[in-house]
Parts: sequence; C-alpha cells; structure tokens
Amino acid sequence: MKILKSFVCIASILAVSFLSAAKPDANKLPRTPSPKGAKAYVILPKDGKTVKPKFKVVFGLKGMGVCPAGIITPEGKSPPDTGHHHLLVDMDKLPPLDQPLVASDNLKHFGGGQTEAILELKPGKHTLQLVLADFAHIPHNPPVVSEKVTITVEAPKKK
Repeated sequence: MKILKSFVCIASILAVSFLSAAKPDANKLPRTPSPKGAKAYVILPKDGKTVKPKFKVVFGLKGMGVCPAGIITPEGKSPPDTGHHHLLVDMDKLPPLDQPLVASDNLKHFGGGQTEAILELKPGKHTLQLVLADFAHIPHNPPVVSEKVTITVEAPKKK
C-alpha cells in the first residue's frame, strides 16, 4: 500500500509538472469539468454531533465516481466524471480552486480514492468540508464542494 501511495504521489507531481511546463502561465492550469448536479457531502459525522477525539469520517459523492489521483487517460486527462476527496479541517475559507490543492495539517489528501478516514482532533469545535479534485489535485470546474459540517470533539475521559 505504501508503494502504491508513493506511486500515486509521484504520478501526481509529474502530471502537475507536465501541465505547468505545457502552459507558460501556471495560474491558468486546465481544469477538469464536473457533471451538472455533482455533489460532495459528509455522511458521518453529522452536523452538530459530538464525537470522541478519534473518530470516523465518511465521504459522500453523488453524480460522480471516485478515482485515485494520478490515474489518467491516454489523452492525459482524468477519467470522465471522476475525482478524489480532499478534507478541509478548520479552514475558514476555501483554498484557491484553480490550483492544485496542497496537503497540510488542515487539508488532507485522499489520493488513493479513499471514501472514509479515521481522524484525531483536539477537544473543541471543528469544521469539516470536502473538495473533490482531479488526477492532479486540481478542483473540478465547477468545483464540487460539500457544505461545512461543524462537530464538537469531547475531552478524553479521566480515569
């Protein structure tokens, strides 16, 4: 699995490098179209719920399929109507949606095509939001972004 993740990361970097080199203006990277009505959403946890410090997040997607990052057609594009999830944690505003999404503590990549994850967050209020992106981690056009879900992480119980 580690080798697959490394391959997917390397393929994504090469794809982004190729696209950047092919276009003199890196701010104008080509964006993959999303189908009309496509929707990303957080299935779990539900908005307003209280969760333990370590909890499961389940991603939902309607009108599109999930495909790992780095998978491209012979034409150098994402397979049609597919993408992979990125989870924004506690981000007040969306990152630039015309550029590759850069992984950080607040922006989690799920380039392996995962549809769920175990998160561990500190006690307190947090927000979760999904953004779907193409093979090169660039959000679709129009972007497929979920509503924000607000949760409360409970403090660990003292023994």
